[in-house]
Amino acid sequence: MNPEIRPATVEDAEAGAWCHLLCWREAYAGLVPAEALLERTSNIERRTERWQTQLTAGRQRWIALNPDPAAALEDRVAGFIATGPGHDDDAPVPFELEAIYTRQAFWSTGLGGRLLDVAVGKQAAFLWVFEDNERARAFYQRHGFEPDGVRKHDPYFDLYEIRLVRH
Repeated sequence: MNPEIRPATVEDAEAGAWCHLLCWREAYAGLVPAEALLERTSNIERRTERWQTQLTAGRQRWIALNPDPAAALEDRVAGFIATGPGHDDDAPVPFELEAIYTRQAFWSTGLGGRLLDVAVGKQAAFLWVFEDNERARAFYQRHGFEPDGVRKHDPYFDLYEIRLVRH
């Protein structure tokens, strides 16, 4: 059974926040030291508030619902994508893919590609990805994103990011 993809609502904020934090734990294991990763992914209240604020402000997020009707709140959202106008002063294109994550149980199922198709389609876009996140970089490359030579430090996870662009 494929997860249903639909726009997120404010009522989805806590389930979306759980997905966000758990996806960080799964995707960044091995990139971020375990103790730091746990510390940065443990405040569900702050992440829920952030989701609520962004959804209330009209920020676009799509969620993929776990097809298991018995899934606990923490597992209700299997993945999500956030998009919007580019935040960079030197944005190479106007549209930014701000975040896309799927839970590890849904890796290699095509869910990430489905989320990308729904929220971005074939339009030009840019995004930031951790330089050493080979799995994510391979996903983006399959979908036409290439590095544009811009790099910056992410202080939250203490890693370097590179910008990828699809024209």
